[in-house]
Amino acid sequence: MVWALFAGIWIFLTNVVIGVSLALTIIGIPFALQHLKLGMVAFAPFGKRIRG
Repeated sequence: MVWALFAGIWIFLTNVVIGVSLALTIIGIPFALQHLKLGMVAFAPFGKRIRG
């Protein structure tokens, strides 16, 4: 809970903003999707697995 309040929310918001800005171009769409996935992992990193 402490992680989500102090660090997770800010990292999540940063990844969402970067993801939305990358989604404005056709080439950036795959990178935008990865930033959105990383944003979810940053918000709650414990108990999550990253699959490639």
